[in-house]
Amino acid sequence: MNQIGPYTLRNNLFLAPMVGVNDTPFREICTQQGAGLTVAEMLTSNRELWQNERNKLKQVKPLTAGPHVVQIAGSDPIQMADAALCNQELGADAIDINMGCPAKKVLKKAAGSALLRDTKLVTCILQAIVSKVDIPVTLKIRTGWCPNTRNGIEIAHIAEDCGIQLLTVHGRTKECRFKGDAEYDTIAAIKQAVQIPVIANGDIDSPEKAVQVLAHTKADGLMIGRGAQGKPWIFKEIEHFLNTGTKLDKMKLLQQLRVISSHLRKLHQFYGGIKGVWYARKHVSVYVKKLTSSREFMAEFNSAENPQQQLEQLEEYFAHLVGMPTINQSREHGEMAA
Repeated sequence: MNQIGPYTLRNNLFLAPMVGVNDTPFREICTQQGAGLTVAEMLTSNRELWQNERNKLKQVKPLTAGPHVVQIAGSDPIQMADAALCNQELGADAIDINMGCPAKKVLKKAAGSALLRDTKLVTCILQAIVSKVDIPVTLKIRTGWCPNTRNGIEIAHIAEDCGIQLLTVHGRTKECRFKGDAEYDTIAAIKQAVQIPVIANGDIDSPEKAVQVLAHTKADGLMIGRGAQGKPWIFKEIEHFLNTGTKLDKMKLLQQLRVISSHLRKLHQFYGGIKGVWYARKHVSVYVKKLTSSREFMAEFNSAENPQQQLEQLEEYFAHLVGMPTINQSREHGEMAA
């Protein structure tokens, strides 16, 4: 399944719409690193809040060849349909509906995974949105409200009947949040119950796990969230493993540096010198978390006041890791080869 509506995708590996992570720069990086589709951060359906700078930026289309998917959240069918139409007019290529978020602030508004308890409202929302826009509409859900009420199959049937073109299922209930292990039996049952494409999501953090989940669920594709944080090249690794049955060589440190540096430059350009520096700190901390002396490096990196200082400190750190006095000398030795 490498198709959504009129759009042909590179592969069936999707980046999950993580709030605070999936901004336009990260979506571009993940696409460059093999993701077949990326979904924007969850956007409220309340258009009155769209003047907020963060919400405006969530709607910026990445500089990638793939379709621009905007995810909306809310609980009012008319408001959500209007939000979907407005995003279509602003350039969205597809709309994803959030019925999976377990965050308390979302649940308080009866949105996200809270909707799974009200199948009539689910039907009203899906019908309203699908009838309002001319672009593909997809849906993301959890397996149910709690382990005792996994009604994912019922929701999947509703989605199919309402014209949803693709369904993503996270292998936890609302009550589970992100605790414990994802379970895939429910995803497998949903896949057997409907004809629309089903994407499996939850705890996919390696090529081997990707193969296991696909084999268990028979899903049409995979959505990866936390497994891509600090490791966007996981998409290339999984793609290669699925296509060849062999693993890519582990990415060299200076190859990682090239990706991280590119990500930083995109952040600096997208948010500007001040906020770009702030957002870079969060992303870099995840990239280097498991590397030697990362805590000491981050203490210094977090004190950098401008983009150039951040880039220089990052290069110096990686030069130290590979035992080279300077990055330029590393390049001379061919360490930057892809």
